[in-house]
Amino acid sequence: MIHSTAIIDPSSSVADDVQIGPYTVIGANVTIDSGTVIGSHVTINGITKIGKNNRIYQFSSVGEDPQDKKYAGETSYLEMGDNNQIREFTTIHRGTTQDKNTTTIGSNNLFMAYTHVAHDCVIADDVILANAASLGGHVHIGNNVILGGFSIVHQFCHLGDHCFSAMGSAITKDVPPFVMVGGQPTKPHGINSVGLKRRGFSEDAILQIKRAYKTLYKSGLKLTEATNELISIKDEHPELALMVEFLANSNRSILR
Repeated sequence: MIHSTAIIDPSSSVADDVQIGPYTVIGANVTIDSGTVIGSHVTINGITKIGKNNRIYQFSSVGEDPQDKKYAGETSYLEMGDNNQIREFTTIHRGTTQDKNTTTIGSNNLFMAYTHVAHDCVIADDVILANAASLGGHVHIGNNVILGGFSIVHQFCHLGDHCFSAMGSAITKDVPPFVMVGGQPTKPHGINSVGLKRRGFSEDAILQIKRAYKTLYKSGLKLTEATNELISIKDEHPELALMVEFLANSNRSILR
């Protein structure tokens, strides 16, 4: 069902079963796949591709121009997977030519009210951004990450799989997989053991991750020394491969 007051550009592609609420605007070149439900007063613009069974609530803005003064109207993209929930007043912007030109959102994510995803962000699957969490440009978020309400992430930061931020965190460097951060200033506070248990990690795997955390944060080793220590044992403990790979590819260094 498409409400009579909705405005849909003729060049857009909207599956037959998509529901669109009152006063919503669907711009040119937007593609919306089957099963998606869009509330009232939503704006979707740009070359934006939205997958199946997404729910976009009222007053959200999806696929709008980047908030970047270097942006000069060039073609850019937003790609979103399936089964995402975009709650009220969320803003998600397209990419820029300063990166890969695309903002990418995976599947099964929850963006609570007033969250913001800036240009060129890459968000994997099963991520939760609690109310008013905000990502600067070029941020990468791994699988199963949870950001507490009012968390903010500095541009170009990467957050590894299964990490967690407490309410009001200000994240200015990379956060390795499994690590919890919080406080002012924001610092690491152990591993996300509760989340790992919920996701089926064994007790032994969690124990090895805790030991890796101690090596990284409590041993007194320099970052390169701690990383080399983890590299030396990763073959014995496959669950550490995520952390080792992340550390090897970190460009901003890690929150430590």
